[in-house]
Amino acid sequence: FQKSNRGTTEENRESTEETRDSTATSVDPTGGGQQDACTEYTQIKPYAGMPKEVLLLYSSQARYRVPRQILFWLLILCVLALVALTITVIALSPPCLGWWRASPLYQIYPRSFRDSDGDGVGDLKGIIEQLSHFEYLNIKSVWISPFYRSPMRDFGYDVEDFREVDPVFGTMQDFEELLAQMHNRGLKLIMDFIPNHTSDRHRWFNLSRSRDEHYKDYYLWTDCNATAPRPNNWVSVFGNSSWTYDEVRGQCYLHQFLKEQPDLNFRNPHVRREMIDILRFWLEKGVDGFRMAAVKRLLEASHLRSEPLTDPSKPPWELHHDYTTSQLGLHQLLQEWRAEMDVYSREPGRYRFMVTESYDHEEVDKTMMYYGSPLVKESDFPFNFYLLDLPRNPSGLWVQHLVLLWMSNMPAGRWPNWVVGNHDNGRIASSAGRGYTRVINMLILTLPGTPTTYYGEEIGMENINIPHSQIQDPAGKYNPSAGRDPQRSPMQWTGDMNAGFSNVTNATWLPVHPDYSSVNVETQKADSGSVLAQYRLLSRLRQSELPLQRGWFCPVHADTNVFSFLRELDGLDHAFLVLLNFGKEATVTDLSAVAELPDWLTVVMTTASGAGGRRLPKASLPSEAGEGLVLQYSSGRRYHARPDARCFVSEKACYLRVVNLLYKC
Repeated sequence: FQKSNRGTTEENRESTEETRDSTATSVDPTGGGQQDACTEYTQIKPYAGMPKEVLLLYSSQARYRVPRQILFWLLILCVLALVALTITVIALSPPCLGWWRASPLYQIYPRSFRDSDGDGVGDLKGIIEQLSHFEYLNIKSVWISPFYRSPMRDFGYDVEDFREVDPVFGTMQDFEELLAQMHNRGLKLIMDFIPNHTSDRHRWFNLSRSRDEHYKDYYLWTDCNATAPRPNNWVSVFGNSSWTYDEVRGQCYLHQFLKEQPDLNFRNPHVRREMIDILRFWLEKGVDGFRMAAVKRLLEASHLRSEPLTDPSKPPWELHHDYTTSQLGLHQLLQEWRAEMDVYSREPGRYRFMVTESYDHEEVDKTMMYYGSPLVKESDFPFNFYLLDLPRNPSGLWVQHLVLLWMSNMPAGRWPNWVVGNHDNGRIASSAGRGYTRVINMLILTLPGTPTTYYGEEIGMENINIPHSQIQDPAGKYNPSAGRDPQRSPMQWTGDMNAGFSNVTNATWLPVHPDYSSVNVETQKADSGSVLAQYRLLSRLRQSELPLQRGWFCPVHADTNVFSFLRELDGLDHAFLVLLNFGKEATVTDLSAVAELPDWLTVVMTTASGAGGRRLPKASLPSEAGEGLVLQYSSGRRYHARPDARCFVSEKACYLRVVNLLYKC
């Protein structure tokens, strides 16, 4: 019975196929005229599985052909429009902010950050233990002071081996683990590079003093004798002679720092290659950038003539350093290093950052040269140390002067930066006063550019008092008033023993500040009005608001107390007024002359309480001594468009609200 049914089904299928074949072939079975075939075919309905000939006859009809062609050309036009739009967006969009622009830069002095093994000295594992601190502060860039193998005569700045980690800080494996964990958290690691000199225990120096043929000119040697080791009047940064007689070689060698830190000879091509190889060594490991230390001292005049006195009536060590700093060829050397780093920057998402250190004081034009030229790049920025002078004359006018000193001299299109403290300079909370810590943090986090925060500034740490018998710093041993130990005390993490810096030993390499029980990270995290909480809020505000990231900077008012400026971006419906009181007294600021400001502004935050939401009239903006306010407003007018406005921006950009897009304008 099943076979019978199957046979019947197959017969039906064959019958149907024969019928279709017959019907299809009946279009023109004899090869007759096309007109008769078309007439006969028009009476046939299309069906699934129809032959190609039938399908082509249907598709050639106008009602099918015209819509198909319209859709095809519409698709082509849409693709072309999308390509054109993409090219336009790419061409008009400003470059994305690099990681070194988008985040504050945080400096770690590793001896003092966190001790993991209980020897009283900070180390690399200690940094690993505290990586969450940077995430809490919304900081992505971390600069670590030297941890190379060193005799520690200058605490790491006298390098014995550029390719090794000093045991006091850990091992190379510890460094690699630190780097890997930082990258896993989206953090960038910047190292100190110390090219000017080495330790006198470095292998190169021992070979050079022995007159090894290859290494004999790795350092600067000149004839002298043991009784008169002063070929000229050059002095080191510590005030003593820059020359020391070496009995092994029978000559004097140059050192612009300690006698245990002989200067390298960068007029020797072998030395230049050695230093590039060292850069490659760390770049291969994945380091994200370098801070180039003491760069203005890399070259000296070959003639070795004595430098002129600043004043014959002053001490003989006060000289014009015309022959020992900023010599011809210096910038070519930095350009070579920049070019090497750019090779490694070709890896997508792995830009290698370079910052230079040079204290040029009143010669700001020399500092600006480290930016390079429009055609040849050097550092991404040279460190801006001018705000270190803020405590000399704390007033709104003085702060405006220091800010404009940099902004008005900076080459067009370059990126500014701001430094208020580091391992060589006293803490700003001590030099300016604890009451001004918050307003100074607000200043650097709302100005355009990259702010640099020295460890502890985010909680308002102050200098410690060091008895003469406990001085560690070599500069302090030469001149106690110039010692750098006070700003290098252990980081204050908690109110526990040793401020949480070291949980094992009772002895730390420098004393902990006595205020650690109240000034520490743990305590301030629990206080929404603390220095730490306000720093964090400002860091997040800086990241989230386009005007603070990359908008125009326009000073609008300065007097003996207050410095205020605008941050605005074309096309955006809101902007910010920052008002900072650096004076000694409370004041009320009247900005009614600034027509671009609306009559009322909204407080985003104030350092007095941290709370926002109040509305204040622009004709009467009150501030206490040491208080800072960030106020938001909406206005269709932009201050930087005024003919008399003195405003600055690194890269012009406008905001197109309709498509939420930034574009060049």
